[in-house]
Amino acid sequence: MKNFAYVYILESLAPAGGFYVGLTDDLAKRLAKHNAGEVPHTAKSRPWCLKTALAFRNREKAAAFERYLKSPSGRAFSKKRL
Repeated sequence: MKNFAYVYILESLAPAGGFYVGLTDDLAKRLAKHNAGEVPHTAKSRPWCLKTALAFRNREKAAAFERYLKSPSGRAFSKKRL
């Protein structure tokens, strides 16, 4: 969908596992970049699958929610609720 900002959570399918939280305007393209190794922070934990994605009409609110999910309380929230 156009004119949306997406906050997304990826889950690594690699043996070590892990999660990654990000923000993008094009979810499919961004996931492809993560899985192609084009994102340095996630390249070593490939492959990735989409766990959760939330669409926001307001990019500033999306960025604030992404920052929250990266905080200790946000990580706890996402593990329990998302």
